[in-house]
Order: sequence, then C-alpha cells, then structure tokens
Amino acid sequence: MLYVLVKPLVYVTNQQFMKHIFSLLLILNAYAVVAQPYTQADSALADSFLHKAWRQPLFSAHRDKLLDSALMIIPTHAYYWQQKSMPLYKAWKYEVGRPYLDSAVKYDPAHWLDYAAFMTAMFQRNYTEALQLFHRAKANPKCTGYVMDHPYNFYIGLCHLQLNHIDSSKYYIESCVNETIKKRGESWVHPNHFFYLGIIQYELGDYEKAITTFSKSIKEYKQFADAYYYTAQCFARMGKYKDALANAELASQYFKEGYSIREDNTLYEPYPYQMRKYYMDGMLGYLKEKTTTN
Repeated sequence: MLYVLVKPLVYVTNQQFMKHIFSLLLILNAYAVVAQPYTQADSALADSFLHKAWRQPLFSAHRDKLLDSALMIIPTHAYYWQQKSMPLYKAWKYEVGRPYLDSAVKYDPAHWLDYAAFMTAMFQRNYTEALQLFHRAKANPKCTGYVMDHPYNFYIGLCHLQLNHIDSSKYYIESCVNETIKKRGESWVHPNHFFYLGIIQYELGDYEKAITTFSKSIKEYKQFADAYYYTAQCFARMGKYKDALANAELASQYFKEGYSIREDNTLYEPYPYQMRKYYMDGMLGYLKEKTTTN
C-alpha cells in the first residue's frame, strides 16, 4: 500500500530526495491516477502536516514542504493543492502557482472552479480565460454562484470591462445592481457595484449619470476616494472645474488616509480602475491651474 512506503519518507531530511519524490507525484497526478481509499490514520497524519503548515510564515519554504508531506499521503486532496498555490499567487508567481491551483480544481471543481476564475481574473489578469472559467462555474450546479463575497456576474462584468467590451460589462454589472435592488432595496447594493457601474457610464461618456451613480456609492462608503476621483474626472470633462477640484481634493484627502476600494485582496493586487497617487497628483495640479485661469 502506498501509505506504508511513503510514511517514513515524510521525515527524511534530504531535500533533494524529497523534491524528486514530490515531482513523481505531480507526474502521477497529470495522468489522473485513480485514488485509493484513505484511512482515518492517513487523514489525521496529513492534517497534522497542514496544521503545522498554518503555523509557519505564509511565504516560507518550510510551510510549502509541510504541504508537500500532506500531499504525499493524500495526493488527491484539493484543499492542500489550493494552499500550495495561494502564497505563490500573492507573491506574483502565477506561472508557478497555476499547476497547483489546476490540481485543486481537478479534484474538487465545486469548491475551487470559481476561485480559480477569480484568481485568473484579479491576479493573473487573463480576462478571456477567466470568462471561460466563470461560465463553466455558472454551468456547474454544485457551484454556489458567489466567490469572494460577490456574484459571478460582478467578476464577469469586470472581465468584459478590462477587455473594453463596455456594453457586455454594463449588462452584467447592471444585473448585479438590479437584482440586489429588487430583492433588498438600493441601500443593500455593494458600493463597489455602484462604483463600477459609474465607471462604465463614465467610459460611455454619460458623465451626469456617472456622477449620480458614484454618489450612490459614496452614500454607502463616505470615504470612497476612488469614487470621488472619478466624480472629479466627470466634472472636469464637463468643464465644471471647480466642482471637479472639490471632489479631487476629497479624493486626495481620503486616499492619504488609506481609503480606497474595499476588497481583501487589494492588499496584494490593485483592482481595475483603482486610483493611483501619480494620477491623483497630476489631476489636482491640472484642476488648480484650470480654476485659477478660468
């Protein structure tokens, strides 16, 4: 039985030998070997390595080796694969982390297909592939329809936005907003849903409508620097420079205080249209000049 052969190896200190053993497991997974049944003892030992891994720094080699040990016992455990991939994505090592994430999807698509779609969109920024994954998740009855606190349509809309498919983006983001309004009322709409709907209206040149939509986002998130920034952009494009400057100054103030798009993963990756200090400073200088010369 595989367990009898592998169990003593998890304590071996020869790193090169361990590396070859784990590489062999990856090859076996690539050929989709049929998993044998695992005992409670197998699961307990594998989980012990996982729990030890959790106590290590996220990006440490020791954490990764502990997960390798868990996978040598249960190579079909999707969560162990996801835990190997996640730090690599957060360290911008997408090509290294992607095979591990693919293994997580392979062994448990109901749990990890939409997560892979999210990581492909928001980390790798491969929006065409992300769209394919999200539509696969929508077609899978075991997937929940939500990932990272948002419906799939929200991310599908962002993917289309980043591909300059503005009309398609509008369709999907509006569907998120309208569905929430229908079920719970406007006050329940996520500020980021209103924000990106405003971005779409801004890109379509409907500046007055965009300003109204950004104000709805700000109503739910008073310090939303990015919403003030794009409100300022709208006013500037309408030639209303004083209104633009007032909003730009609020955007700058709140940005300096650390307020921006509120999503957990913005710690690692900026979101589409997220404000940058360089752009903020440039717009402030431009608007101050315009308000003094007009």
